[in-house]
Amino acid sequence: MSRIGKQPVIVPAGVEISMANHVVTVKGKKGKLTQKIDPAIEVKIEPGVVHFSRSSDNKRYRAMHGLYRALIANMVHGVTQGYTIQQELVGVGYRATNQGQLLDLVLGYSHHFVFDIPEEIKVVTKTERGSNPTIILESCDKQLIGQVAAKIRSLRPPEPYKGKGIKFSKEVLRRKAGKSAAKK
Repeated sequence: MSRIGKQPVIVPAGVEISMANHVVTVKGKKGKLTQKIDPAIEVKIEPGVVHFSRSSDNKRYRAMHGLYRALIANMVHGVTQGYTIQQELVGVGYRATNQGQLLDLVLGYSHHFVFDIPEEIKVVTKTERGSNPTIILESCDKQLIGQVAAKIRSLRPPEPYKGKGIKFSKEVLRRKAGKSAAKK
């Protein structure tokens, strides 16, 4: 039995879960999310709790058992508390500004990057004197916010020598010494 899949998902007050045609819908104060479920996974919705079971012990079904339980648990967490990702721009002259859902990034290249953020994500940029520019992304959809944050980071990933680039705020980068340390 899947250790993750056999755990029930606790549904807090104010969250509605429904299922129709193998599509689970979760509604809460932060928004509404849907997820298509494979027919091999049985979802049993009871008041305050959701249970998952699988039809056979096939390797594929064992994997999906834990996967769908985790996805629904992330949806419940997202519509109640939401998800926030902070990214820092480390580098001289790196800037981030936003106007609505358009994120304008200056990352040391000869041109600006204008990134269109999906409507489901709220974006805020902060630039304070003495600290790195910060991009703050907020959403109820964990998959979407992670995908957008990874796309932003891929525009200028942090390099290991000086640490310049776009990094997550709590991320610890593994730094390298460089060639000057090899001479000594």
